Amino acid sequence: MVATVVPSRVESLASSGIQSIPKEYVRPQEELTSIGNIFEEEKNQEGAQVPTINIKDIASEDVVVRTKAIEKLKEAVTTWGVMHLVNHGISEELTDRVKKAGEVFFQLPIEEKEKYANDQAAGKIQGYGSKLANNASGQLEWEDYFFHLAFPEEKRDLSCWPRTPSDYTPATSEYAKELRSLATKILSALSLVLGVEEGRLEKEVGGMEELLLQMKINYYPKCPQPELALGVEAHTDVSALTFILHNMVPGLQLFYEGKWVTAKCVPNSIIMHIGDTLEILSNGKFKSILHRGLVNKEKVRISWAVFCEPPKDKIILQPLPEIVSESEPALFPPRTFAQHLQYKLFKKTQHVQAPVIIPIDN
Repeated sequence: MVATVVPSRVESLASSGIQSIPKEYVRPQEELTSIGNIFEEEKNQEGAQVPTINIKDIASEDVVVRTKAIEKLKEAVTTWGVMHLVNHGISEELTDRVKKAGEVFFQLPIEEKEKYANDQAAGKIQGYGSKLANNASGQLEWEDYFFHLAFPEEKRDLSCWPRTPSDYTPATSEYAKELRSLATKILSALSLVLGVEEGRLEKEVGGMEELLLQMKINYYPKCPQPELALGVEAHTDVSALTFILHNMVPGLQLFYEGKWVTAKCVPNSIIMHIGDTLEILSNGKFKSILHRGLVNKEKVRISWAVFCEPPKDKIILQPLPEIVSESEPALFPPRTFAQHLQYKLFKKTQHVQAPVIIPIDN
């Protein structure tokens, strides 16, 4: 009997003309019942919808406007943990450049992209890659990706960034700087939501010097059997915040109140997730929501996720002492970020909870 050989890149597999996907990509039976047609799901106007937050109002000098906006942000982070950010202050011209650069890179021949291949076994996590099976069933996901550190500038390794197109580095660098400023605005507002001083959460996640912005471009090729596969399996992000751009092809789903809800494609918005780091610091008040990515047979989907992560070992993550009391004891033990990553990987291998993925490998 001849063993199935799965190409190392999903793009190769998708363009090979196959009508059926290899068994390694077929999700377990219990997941299949909830995987529908993403385009039909996105049209659904009934039921819960991902909230939209106006960043301009959060920074308003009008106290009434600002107070109302922060109240709306509080509701979004404590019930959903995910939202569409509008009027975020990053120009459409810049986000278009970032998206164009990523699209052009993924349009290159695979042999060109392979020049940037990562090598996880050797500890080289930055570069071009595909999800490697990391559970007992050998499950794979329908995506390729490009991953690298984007900020702070002095910690970047530009040698692993794409040289084609030429605008990739300028556009991505400028976008990372703009996102870092946006993260400060968000963290300040979230500190107020918790009733602590404005700069508190920023300090707790590493400040301007230590908070890392990790860029991951997710490339989801067309899939001949999208009802059987996932682009990214269900997980929560380990980051403090995650910011996401996409090419206006739906795919993101959130597990809200026991159901999978499809995020709408909102023009000129940035999707923001609360990650585990802020869930821990807020003692569970902020939600790190379970989410996944669906694929389709009609359109390639690309998303640009930037994970804002604290340093791995320099900071102890634990609920802020000001918000812990006898009536509301700490829900999370003290851990470094690195220890939290290991804890999630251990839980994943033990199948204790729904699958979780760390940003460097999802």
